[in-house]
Amino acid sequence: MSEDEPDYLLHAVMALFTDTRLLLRKLKDLRCLTPKRHRVKEKWAATRPKHPPTNLALQHFDATYSAQLGQMWPSVRCALLSERKYGALFNNFSQDALLEDLEAQGCRDFISNIETEVQPSDPADGDAVYQQLSALQLSPNIRCFVFPRGDISRFKPARPDQGGFLGYYLMDAASVLPCLALNVQEGHSVLDLCAAPGGKTLALLQTYSIGFLCVNDSSVSRTSRLRKVLRSYVPKQHLTNEKIRISTLDGTKWGEIERNTFDRVLVDVPCTTDRHSVLEDDNNIFSKIRTGERRRLPQLQLQLLQAAIEAACPGGEIVYSTCTLSQNQNAGVVEQAIAWARENHGIQLEVVDLRPLTHMFRNTFHFARDLHLGEMVVPHLAANFGPIFLCKLRRLT
Repeated sequence: MSEDEPDYLLHAVMALFTDTRLLLRKLKDLRCLTPKRHRVKEKWAATRPKHPPTNLALQHFDATYSAQLGQMWPSVRCALLSERKYGALFNNFSQDALLEDLEAQGCRDFISNIETEVQPSDPADGDAVYQQLSALQLSPNIRCFVFPRGDISRFKPARPDQGGFLGYYLMDAASVLPCLALNVQEGHSVLDLCAAPGGKTLALLQTYSIGFLCVNDSSVSRTSRLRKVLRSYVPKQHLTNEKIRISTLDGTKWGEIERNTFDRVLVDVPCTTDRHSVLEDDNNIFSKIRTGERRRLPQLQLQLLQAAIEAACPGGEIVYSTCTLSQNQNAGVVEQAIAWARENHGIQLEVVDLRPLTHMFRNTFHFARDLHLGEMVVPHLAANFGPIFLCKLRRLT
């Protein structure tokens, strides 16, 4: 090849680029000169609505959360629209030794590493914080691995061990917090009222403490998915009728089915699922055909929490959780349920302080500040988990 050939090739490429730009400009000019009545109008495909649900969701959140979160909303909005971080819920039933592999990838179990995270900002509050932490008993058997803050690495898909069980379950790590807050103790009877797709149920089973677990979801298809998840992670001897019951009943009627029964009740209610709503058009609650369903959500959530309160025995505890930032679906529902229980059934409820939990894990998650009721993990680019809201109630009577 001669010395002139590279220059020749360069000039040829530049000429082609120039010709292409001129052609595009001529086409644009031609379209402008074409009478409007003769132009070809673009048609919307059936799979491409003119107003996608994701756009409608974002518009709704811009109007609602900008007022609710103020100056924090732009950064939360950016995190919601970015890829979320996952956690790997370790499966104690698996025979594979995956701990070393996960740690070698740079992951850490955020639950067992709380010693390095508990650092009260005010030394004067140190004693009070540590006293609260010592009173909060967390199951030593629930382990969830995450990558460090700012690390956006992805987990590899889990592979079956020799017994066919997967070594870990990928989920939003903040979704483990309601299970930790439930504080299941040895021999407790537990109700997971809205259990599908099964991540929280699987986390509860990792405690090895549950005497009997009742798992419910009103959707038959979602319950089928739940059964599949459990079969992929849990041996048959732990899924017998004596240890676990799976049902597809209307959760709002549970107070009529089993009243004053369970030591612990987890009610992770259907919600607007904010992150899914702004990222996925499929099965989106902001679809126009689901407008009525979306507007009825707070009433459904209230009915489910009411049923959970009735299902808990006196002295039992209930954890209410959502994956939305909405005050109407979070604190608003809890406040109504507390008033309803007192006025209609004489049930006295106490809100359990979950601030020790936020102290434990504030280096892993980004928590909202100064909530008057409950705690909430807020999406943040450096720790892009959530949103997850949780509030714990103790039934006194």
